[in-house]
Amino acid sequence: MKKQTELVVVSFPVTGHLLVMIELAKRLINHDHRRRIDTVTILLWKIPFAPHADIFAQSLIASEPRIKLTSLPEIREPPPLELFHKASEAYILESVKKIAPLVRDALSAIVSSSSESVRVVGLLLDFFCVPLVDVGNELDLPSYVFLTCSSGFLSMMKYLPERHRNIPSEFDRSSGDEELPIQGYVSSVPTKVLPPGLFVRESYKAFVELAEKFHYAKGILVNSFSELQPHGFDYFGRLESYPKVYPVGPILSLKDRPNPNQDAAERERIMRWLDGQPESSVVFLCFGSFGIHGGPQLKEIAQALELVGCKFLWSIRTNPTEETSPYGHLPDGFTDRTAAQGIVSGWAPQVEVLAHKAIGGFVSHCGWNSILESLWFGVPIATWPMYAEQQLNAFTMAKELGLAVELRLDYVSSQGEMVAADEIARAVRSLMDGGDGRREKVKEMAEGARKAVMDGGSSFSAITSFIGDLTVVDS
Repeated sequence: MKKQTELVVVSFPVTGHLLVMIELAKRLINHDHRRRIDTVTILLWKIPFAPHADIFAQSLIASEPRIKLTSLPEIREPPPLELFHKASEAYILESVKKIAPLVRDALSAIVSSSSESVRVVGLLLDFFCVPLVDVGNELDLPSYVFLTCSSGFLSMMKYLPERHRNIPSEFDRSSGDEELPIQGYVSSVPTKVLPPGLFVRESYKAFVELAEKFHYAKGILVNSFSELQPHGFDYFGRLESYPKVYPVGPILSLKDRPNPNQDAAERERIMRWLDGQPESSVVFLCFGSFGIHGGPQLKEIAQALELVGCKFLWSIRTNPTEETSPYGHLPDGFTDRTAAQGIVSGWAPQVEVLAHKAIGGFVSHCGWNSILESLWFGVPIATWPMYAEQQLNAFTMAKELGLAVELRLDYVSSQGEMVAADEIARAVRSLMDGGDGRREKVKEMAEGARKAVMDGGSSFSAITSFIGDLTVVDS
């Protein structure tokens, strides 16, 4: 009799990572009946800036009983939060090292409790958790990495150790125009679009250590698809001395997305207003959960929207430690002057908004989840990266793929740089005009994304291949 297969997963416990990791788990469980994983156990750990990860994850799996959560004990001596504010990647890496014994204990218990009819087939790790491949090796379990970013980010991670052997130091912002020969990109990559952490010594060392661990994984799953990034996936497909790469995306969480900020009345107000707007007439401005602009920058955005005069929906995130209204920093009279032109909100249901026929463009922070959502619904983007790997994503979309309008590529929210109203206005006009055939290219990519995940599509086949490799000795 064929044994039931169980996969153990360790995610990075923040919203964006949990969303796609759990959606991937659902896809593995509900894949082709001939090739699928029967159950998934997620080992959940906590970090101070995401204290409710367990509640959030539980809500995501409520409709799927074949996914189980196991909460790990809290880390006794977590790294100091000062390190997170100085070098977030270093903080995360140190946290992952501290949970390694907890993961080992939990994984050992799962393996030892497996019955004759159930076999644990492997360990799937968020890329931030890649040091845990050592735990998998100790228990003779193959470890795979899930990259919640693009193939371009994977290309950068492959490049870092190679560069580090010759130049063992962080990157220098003064050489921002330097062009880097990163294999997997058609174009050379300017230093200025690298993740901000690579310019900070502690974070740079963490990046290199993570990148070196990629080599010890059995394979790497990437949340992208061959039709979107053919050059990158062709490059990794030719490599013999690197783990096998599986383009399995787009992995999107389009349903079952609880949001603690959700206000039913506000959602109704937004959607009712959109229903009354012409097709492709509204620009949507949203900068992610941590995309917070200061008062002076908000005034520049407001001025730009008045200059352009197009319809707009603007989601303004405010600092959670300050009880301020999203309207508090807007120019005097802005709300009255634009009452017939647009809506300002402290929160917006992004997926529903992007899916609406009235949306014609998206001014985005370029988080990879947001990019994939915009492509899925055929909405072109203007790039305004803020943090993490978003600068590299912006470069990938605007320069490498020609699918986005370049507002900024190298903006970093922590540096206090100002983007002027006229610059914002030019980008919004270009975005909404849809020039250079960009809108048509994005619509074509939306169709390609849907085909990729259908039975027989490129990503469907990559998942089939992954499950086959994972369960090859199953009997």
